[in-house]
Amino acid sequence: MSATSPVDPIHSSKGAEVDARQPALSVDVPICYRMEPAKRMLTGAGCSSSCHAQFSGSGNQMPPCLLADQTHSVIGLEKVRRVALMVTPQASGDVVDQVWEAISTIRVVLKQQPGPMVVTSQTVFLKRAEDAEACRKLFAAYYGERMPATIFVAQPPCGGQSLAIEAWAVGGEDAVIEFLAPDVVSVAYDGLRWLHIGGISPPPSATTAYSQTEQALGQMAERLAAAGASFQDVVRTWLYQGGITEPELDIERYRELNRARTDFFAEQELQGRLTIQRGGLLHYPASTGIGTAGQGLSIGCLALQTERDDVRLLPLENPWQTSAFEYAQVYSPKSPKFSRAMAMVIGDYVTIWISGTASIVNAETVHPGDIEKQTEQTIDNIEHLISRENFAGHGVPDAGAQLGDLAKIRVYVKRPEDFEKCRAICERRFGPLPIIFAQADVCRSDLLVEIEGVSFSRLQPVANHSATNPSRGGV
Repeated sequence: MSATSPVDPIHSSKGAEVDARQPALSVDVPICYRMEPAKRMLTGAGCSSSCHAQFSGSGNQMPPCLLADQTHSVIGLEKVRRVALMVTPQASGDVVDQVWEAISTIRVVLKQQPGPMVVTSQTVFLKRAEDAEACRKLFAAYYGERMPATIFVAQPPCGGQSLAIEAWAVGGEDAVIEFLAPDVVSVAYDGLRWLHIGGISPPPSATTAYSQTEQALGQMAERLAAAGASFQDVVRTWLYQGGITEPELDIERYRELNRARTDFFAEQELQGRLTIQRGGLLHYPASTGIGTAGQGLSIGCLALQTERDDVRLLPLENPWQTSAFEYAQVYSPKSPKFSRAMAMVIGDYVTIWISGTASIVNAETVHPGDIEKQTEQTIDNIEHLISRENFAGHGVPDAGAQLGDLAKIRVYVKRPEDFEKCRAICERRFGPLPIIFAQADVCRSDLLVEIEGVSFSRLQPVANHSATNPSRGGV
C-alpha cells in the first residue's frame, strides 16, 4: 500500500534520522516495553509482574510484554498518517499463538501513534498453506467488520516462523475509510481515493495457468467495477503463482500467465476500461509475479482515482534493462505486461512503487548460481531505477529517490541456504529498513532472489541537488 500528498516523509525505522517535526508519540496507558533506535521491539525488556496491574481493568487488551520482531516506517501526510509494518513472531508455538502475537504487536505499534489508526491492507506470508483458514478466522475475530484487504501467500518466512505480516495502516481526521466488501477497502483524502483489493483466487474449475489468470483478473475487474473503478485506475498488482516455473503442456506456467494477462489487458482496452497508450507512454501497472506453493493463483491490486490536475502518474523503465513488455518470444510467447515501477508525482513529492526486480541486465539473467552477486545486482537495478538520473531521462529532472527513501521492501529468496548471505547484503545496502524475507520461486529458474518496495521522496530543483545525501551502498 502507498500514498502521497504534500508530506514530510518520516522513516521511523531509522531512529536518529526521523524528521524532527514528527509529533510526539502519545499513549493512553503505560506500555511495558522499550525500543532501540531502529524501532525494533526488544524482548526481555525488564518487564515485571507489576506491569500487569497497570492494564487490569483499563479496558485495554494490550499485552504487557510483546515478543514479535517488528520494524515500521511512518509517513506523515499533513493531516493523514500512514504506517508500514513488518512483523515476524517468534518461531515457537503453534500458528494460533503466532497470529495473536503478531496482531498484538501491530496493535501496540499503532497505539503509539498520535491518533487512531486503521489497518487497511495486509499480506500474510505462511509457512503452510493449510493455515490460511485458521488465520483468517483469527483476523476476523480481531478486526470484525473492519477486516483489511488481505492476501494469504504460501511463502515460508525465511526465519522459520509460521507466518509474517506486512500491514499498512492509515489515520487522520481527513481520511475516510470504507470497507466496501470482503477484501475491498477504500481510503480517501485530499482529493485522492485509493482502493486496496486482495484475496482473489480463481475457482477450482480453473485448472490451467491461462484459465486461472484469466478468471482471477476477471474477478478483479468485477470488484473494481463494484467499487466504481476499472483497470484504468490500477497502479500496482501482485500475482502469486503456484509452480511458477513448472511446465504445463510443454510451456512454463509463468509464460501462460503472461499470455493470459496480455489477452486480458487487450480485452479491457477493447471494452473501454483501460487505455494502455497514454501521453506517448505505455501505461502498464507496476507488478510482482512470484512463485508460491501449490498450483493455484492468488492476486491483489492497488488502484488510484483522482480528478486533481496536479497529479501525474509516470511508468518508469530502467535503461539498464529491456522493458519487460518488449521481451523477445524466447522468454514468453506474449511478453510480461508490467512497468519496472510506477511513480506518482504530486506537488513537491513523489511516491514510487517498485515492481519485483531481479538480477537481469538488458534481458539476460546475470551471475547465475551466485546469490551474493545476484543480490548486489538486484539492488543496483533498484537504485538506478529510482535515481534522479533515470527520472531526468523520463523528463522529470526534479524527481528521484535513493535507497534511503524506501519505506519498506520484500525480499523473495529461492533457496533457504542463501538466506543469511542475502540478508547480510540487504542490511548493508538498505540499512535499518522494514524488511520481510520469504522463500519463493522466482519467475526464471536461474534467478535466486527478487526484491520489491515503495519509496517516498521530495522533489528537488536541479540546482539544489548537490546538497542531498549521496546514495548508500554500491558494488
